[in-house]
Amino acid sequence: MEKTDERAEPRRGGDAGAPSVVLGLGGTVRIGRNAIPVSDLKIVFEAIGRARSVQGLADALGLSYRAAWARLQAYEAALGRPLVHKTRGHGTELTAFGSALAEAVSAAAEGLEAGFGRETRVLEHRLRSLLGDGAGGLALAASHDPLLVEVLSGRADIEVSVMGSHAAVTRLLDGQVDAAGFHCGALAPEAAGAPFSAVNASAGLVAHPLFEREQGLLLAPGNPLGIRSVADLAAGEARYVNRQKGSGTRQWFDRLLDEAGLSPGAIRGYGVEEFTHQAVAATIACGAADAGLGVRAAAERLGLFFLSVGWETYYLAASRSLDAPALDALIAAVKAQVARTPGYRGVAPAP
Repeated sequence: MEKTDERAEPRRGGDAGAPSVVLGLGGTVRIGRNAIPVSDLKIVFEAIGRARSVQGLADALGLSYRAAWARLQAYEAALGRPLVHKTRGHGTELTAFGSALAEAVSAAAEGLEAGFGRETRVLEHRLRSLLGDGAGGLALAASHDPLLVEVLSGRADIEVSVMGSHAAVTRLLDGQVDAAGFHCGALAPEAAGAPFSAVNASAGLVAHPLFEREQGLLLAPGNPLGIRSVADLAAGEARYVNRQKGSGTRQWFDRLLDEAGLSPGAIRGYGVEEFTHQAVAATIACGAADAGLGVRAAAERLGLFFLSVGWETYYLAASRSLDAPALDALIAAVKAQVARTPGYRGVAPAP
């Protein structure tokens, strides 16, 4: 389901709308005893760059021309370098030092932008709850998993969008969703490279190991082609059906090919893509393909032959500061379902 924006709708409490939070760059630059708010420097650089005049800066700060000019001179004195210079016919421009500092401030703001986006969502969620306004639905981007989709079915407190693991984690990192479900094959997130390695405590995120699931080659009933390994897919006439680019299952299959010394071009049907484990299983069940990588649960539902390639951990990641009973309830419900579903198992505690 797509998330709807309810911030413009009136709620309880008179004319007050839903709470809205804006987080931005703060902090100070200190040189000796002088301190300059970073947000003020950002305003200076943006205003001069846009208006090319001290008057433009005055308007941005809500000051008179004289007060804005005095503020600018105070910043220059604190930094020990001129920030602007006036050029006939071109107005006021940033000096080389000013331009370099503006670039540094802008880069810092861009680097923090995604984190601001994530924590803005968290703070708005908490504020709605504290004001008795209802916490609202959580937005979850998740790689497809049959068990997870089944548990989420009919829940109004979590709005889920199914996509590849790469896209799901990227949306979480960019602050577009509250949580992401993903997997990295047999690799841990820190070993899987970007964007998965960015899901860590230093980014204010935590990845909950949700369950382990068995992945393998889904094959026609009875395995009529006698496939026993990934190498057999290239040796015969087997028609393969792949998962979409960016999915964790697709990336695992690519690693299996690399380990077997095979190129994607050696696999007939490598470019044929489906977006869920169920779709891959259905394509094989109806005879349109002979093999595909997927979870055991999808094979068993459609009576397919299953050749295991290993177990992997499926993670649910969110901001460490997110206090969401709906997410806790989802984790509990999933773990209860795992205990009674073939092809799944609980995550072993860390040694």
